[in-house]
Amino acid sequence: MLDSYLLARLPASVRDATSPIQSWQPGVTPMSTLTEVVWGAMGYLVIVLGGQQVMRHFPAVPAHWLRLPFLLHNLLLTLGSLLLLVLYLERVFPFMATYGLHPSLCAHQVYRMVEMYHIINYYFKYWEFVDTFFLVLKKKKLMFLHVYHHMATAALCYSQIRYETPVSWLVISMNLSVHVIMYSYYAMATLGIRCPWKKWITTGQIAQFVIDLVFCLYAWYNHTVPRLSLNLPYVDQCDGSGFAAALGVFVLISYLFLFILFYRGTYQSTKASTRKTQ
Repeated sequence: MLDSYLLARLPASVRDATSPIQSWQPGVTPMSTLTEVVWGAMGYLVIVLGGQQVMRHFPAVPAHWLRLPFLLHNLLLTLGSLLLLVLYLERVFPFMATYGLHPSLCAHQVYRMVEMYHIINYYFKYWEFVDTFFLVLKKKKLMFLHVYHHMATAALCYSQIRYETPVSWLVISMNLSVHVIMYSYYAMATLGIRCPWKKWITTGQIAQFVIDLVFCLYAWYNHTVPRLSLNLPYVDQCDGSGFAAALGVFVLISYLFLFILFYRGTYQSTKASTRKTQ
C-alpha cells in the first residue's frame, strides 16, 4: 500500500517527531483542543479583517509579486489533496469490498484505520486559510460564504475527529476530489491557461454536499434509531456521536444553501445579463 511505502522511507527521526499527529492525543496533538480551535478561528478573522483595513491605505500588491507564491500554494494543495485522497481510498475500499457499504460508513474500525489522514486533512483546513490572505493582498472582495466556509470546515473537521465519526472519511474524500479539481484550476489560471470549467467546480461542490447529506443522514438515522429504541426499521447500529452527526448535517445544509445562492447569483445572473445585451 502507498502509506506503507511512504512510511518505510521516512527516517526514524521524522516518524518520532510526527508521532503526535499519527493518532489523536488531546492536548498533545497540535490544535487538538476546543480552545485552540477557537483561537485559530479568531486569529483568522483578525488577520483577514485587520488586513483589509490595513490594505485600504495601500494599493493592491502587484499581481506579478504574488504569481509564484500563489502558483506554489495551489500546486501543493492539488498534489497534497490528490495524495491524501488516494491514501483514503486504498484503505477504505478493500474494507468496503470485504464487509460492505454499511460497515464502511458506520464501523468505528474504519475511523481508526484513517485517523491519521483525518488529522492531516484537518491541518489542510488551516493551510487553506491562505486562500483568503491572497484575496486580502489583492484587495479582492471577500464574500461571507468564503470566510464562513473556511472557518466552519476547520471546526467541523475538528469535531468529527473529536467524536470519532466513521462516515467522515466519505465526506472528506468527496471534498478532496473537488479540491483536486479546484486548486488545479487556480494553478492553471495563474499560468495563463484558460479553463472553461470554473462553473462546473461550483456545480461539483453543490453535488458533493447533496451526496454528503444523503450518507450523513443515513449514518445519523442508523445511529439514533437503535439508541433511542425507536420502533422504526434500520440496517444496523452506527457508531459515532449523535451530536457530531447533527453538527455535520447542519453545517452541510448551510453550505448547500449558501453555494446554491452563490451559483444563482454568479452564473444565472450573468447569463441573464448576457441575454439582455444581445
